[in-house]
Amino acid sequence: MYLIRGQHNLDFFKSQNFKKEPIHGTIGNFDGLHLGHQAILKTIKDSAISSNGKTVVFFTEPHASEFFASMHSTPNTAPPRLCPWREKFKLLDSFGIDFAFFLKFNNSLRQMTPEVFINSILKPMNLSSLTIGDDFRFGINREGDFDLLKRWGIENKIDITKTETFKFLDERVSSTRIRKAMIDSNFDLACKLLGRPYTFSGKIVHGQHLGRTIGVPTANLWLPKQKLPISGVYAVRCRLGEKLLKGIANMGTRPTVGGTLPVLEVHLFDFSQQIYSQRLEVEFKHKIRKEKKFENLDMLKSQINKDIALAKTLLQD
Repeated sequence: MYLIRGQHNLDFFKSQNFKKEPIHGTIGNFDGLHLGHQAILKTIKDSAISSNGKTVVFFTEPHASEFFASMHSTPNTAPPRLCPWREKFKLLDSFGIDFAFFLKFNNSLRQMTPEVFINSILKPMNLSSLTIGDDFRFGINREGDFDLLKRWGIENKIDITKTETFKFLDERVSSTRIRKAMIDSNFDLACKLLGRPYTFSGKIVHGQHLGRTIGVPTANLWLPKQKLPISGVYAVRCRLGEKLLKGIANMGTRPTVGGTLPVLEVHLFDFSQQIYSQRLEVEFKHKIRKEKKFENLDMLKSQINKDIALAKTLLQD
């Protein structure tokens, strides 16, 4: 998949002769790439196949809600992120999308009128069709809508369509619903709405090595600045390259040792290799408990050993 990093790279993109083929696009946050998103991707893929064309997905980083929360110095009010943009890129690639158009959400994009957005971003792509979700809005104050896009499409012979609400168990499939399922530790529902198990993949980095001092070494995963929809201690299944492993994971600030920043640390069962800088994919299977502060390290170690025993039982299936 070819990544277009920002509007300033449009000229280079067009110089590669991609514009000669019909391009079928969509635009949105696509957080989690859930079943509703996948239905939209299938629509543009089918259009591309029938016209011997290509597909493009426009998405913004950060999400608008994250930008506004940061602008008001209240980052914790932004919804948890289901997947960082790197994971989103990988998922789009796995679904066979040809081009991903990365738009940086900043003051310039925030203040852009719908008409300017259409003329400066959508129009240069020479789209043959554009498919949007039924709740999509764009431009300053969310003034742009389907009707505006439809009129533009008619004037320029571009097929503009919107998808119907995608439902599961008579409820809309949405990133918000999946976040709630994750926060409620309803991993079965999250899996069904995503069309795959919820996982987080991160690079293993050096931590404080405190786990070694209590006999429970952990792999610390690099976290994006956006918060994740998980918190506490979990029984997990992991993938390290071709290896499939089991373990427990703690997502939290580690209050017992005076931590303040969020950390995701994973203890892998029956594993002792040095794996720094490698990527570990973590699938959250069962929540064991909330994170809590213990009076001392001995009490923490005792609880972790209980967590390990329970996790091994839960992961027997």
